[in-house]
Amino acid sequence: MAKAAILEKPGEGLTIGEIELADPLPHEVLIDTKACGLCHSDLHFIDGAYPHALPCVPGHEAAGVVRAVGSEVSSVKPGDHVVSCLSAFCGQCEFCVTGRMALCLGAGTRRGKGEKLRLTRGGGEPVHQMLNLSALSEQMLIHENACVAIDKDMPLDRAAVIGCAVTTGAGTIFNACKVTPGESVLVVGCGGVGLATINAAKIAGAGMVIAADPLPEKRELAKVLGATHTVDALAEDAAKQVLELSGGGVHWGIEAVGRQTSADLAVASLRRGGTAVILGMMPLDCKVGLGAMDLLGGKKLMGAIMGMNHFPVDLPRLVDFYMRGLLDLDTIIAERIGLDEVNKGFDTMRAGHHARSVVVFD
Repeated sequence: MAKAAILEKPGEGLTIGEIELADPLPHEVLIDTKACGLCHSDLHFIDGAYPHALPCVPGHEAAGVVRAVGSEVSSVKPGDHVVSCLSAFCGQCEFCVTGRMALCLGAGTRRGKGEKLRLTRGGGEPVHQMLNLSALSEQMLIHENACVAIDKDMPLDRAAVIGCAVTTGAGTIFNACKVTPGESVLVVGCGGVGLATINAAKIAGAGMVIAADPLPEKRELAKVLGATHTVDALAEDAAKQVLELSGGGVHWGIEAVGRQTSADLAVASLRRGGTAVILGMMPLDCKVGLGAMDLLGGKKLMGAIMGMNHFPVDLPRLVDFYMRGLLDLDTIIAERIGLDEVNKGFDTMRAGHHARSVVVFD
């Protein structure tokens, strides 16, 4: 039995209840969850903007300690400190074997229809696993290809935010964009993902890092993490300001919040040959596009799910960046709360005034 935050009905918050976890199958890992960051992606499901089978346990940005492993698990062992990642990879599909693991649909990392469910309650009622993880729980039961072992000296509350926000933001800079030192980067949205993107752009040696957000306090956080300039994202002349600051537009316009206006700003701020990158989960009816003159100017538009990460390699490197003082996770984490405060944490996220809340388990 484990205590977990359960989504019963969209729009009504989460309830705290008990769930039962099955024994690990050969390639599965049972983890004692130690910390889980609250991510805006969870909120899309909690508020009903994206559909999901119910009841379910949200949460996907987590770190913990391995309690038990299945008979065939070779990548981790009991006692290992691990970070989970929602982009679990099968290792066999076209995307995996061509190095695009983040695009893997992960069918082989889930239990089949005839197998016992990973999560249940009340003696057998199904509880659905969200994003293959369900990390807002005292324990997680996941496929071994959904986690990676890290340095045990790494604080687990900081390690948790690497699992999504930092992997997405840093992965975009290092993997999807491959930012060259001296290039200019605009980041629209200074939440956890946006701040991690800004921090990674600084590490990569970007010549100019412009942070756009409507809230002054978030623009100040962006400066701490490496932004060289800031812009009010809701200013009528926001795109004009970026064009002037960057001498004609940025090389990379990165949308990190999931809003139509943010994506439009990223596109409008590009220089000739520049690329707009959409990271946020947009409303399902949104469309982002390039005009005829944009296309004639060689501009490009792309998505970068989870930063197009290679997380078994990327995550230990990001941990090393933190341990060496390059990656600033302390500034990204605004508060640490208990599981019983999870709804309050999501309310804080809706208000939008600070970066990351992290649920810490005893």
